[in-house]
Amino acid sequence: MKATLTVLGSGTSMGVPTIGCTCAVCQSEDPMDKRTRPSIMISYGGRTVVIDTTPDFRQQAIREDLRRVDAVIYTHAHADHILGLDDLRPLTFWSGDIPLYADPATLTRLTEIFGYIFSGEYKFGGSSTLKLVNLDGQLDLFGASFIPVPVKHGEAEIFAFRFGSAAYVTDFSEIPESSMSMLDDLDILFLDALRHKPHPTHSSLSNSLAVVQRLKPKRAYFTHISHDLPHVATNATLPENVQLSHDGLKLEFEI
Repeated sequence: MKATLTVLGSGTSMGVPTIGCTCAVCQSEDPMDKRTRPSIMISYGGRTVVIDTTPDFRQQAIREDLRRVDAVIYTHAHADHILGLDDLRPLTFWSGDIPLYADPATLTRLTEIFGYIFSGEYKFGGSSTLKLVNLDGQLDLFGASFIPVPVKHGEAEIFAFRFGSAAYVTDFSEIPESSMSMLDDLDILFLDALRHKPHPTHSSLSNSLAVVQRLKPKRAYFTHISHDLPHVATNATLPENVQLSHDGLKLEFEI
């Protein structure tokens, strides 16, 4: 089945431009250097699945003229991946109930932060029909499978996801050996590549290039990009099949 992957956001947790920063990338007029927080959506068979709802989700949804969301999958509970959840509520008017899939720790954090939506104690009339669902293994949605791939984000274990011939690996510092085989034979691979300098909880550009060299996807795109990496200049240094992603990028693949 044909699918389209749209990059809703390609930036790091502080976004690019970063508040108060006067570096060349933050001051750049190149639209490719404008990066909202990291998220993607996958559209196929008249359905739309979103991975993570960032604090910029409203802006991203309006930019992409997003009219419906059929499901959301969460990688983990950090602020830059969940705080746009509230902006799903108007989409329930057109989409109906929207299931939100996450591991137990993330479900707990969502319930704590968005108690006015999910908690019986605080829930009020007119609340949206967003449904929290425990993510327990492979997820089959609308004729496609989304396979959780455990990765290390510093000391934490979070999920990347494989869906058909594509995979989305955001916020990783290490991919365990047991997860590498789950990422073989890909058409499209998205990888966290924060900056040149090593970081304790994120992959560097050189580390992500090494992952690409090992897994050998047909196409690789880097995401969760900081203001240390100018779009055009960095892409000029990368192999032909590897690029920095950018907000609004659209790719077709088989799901």
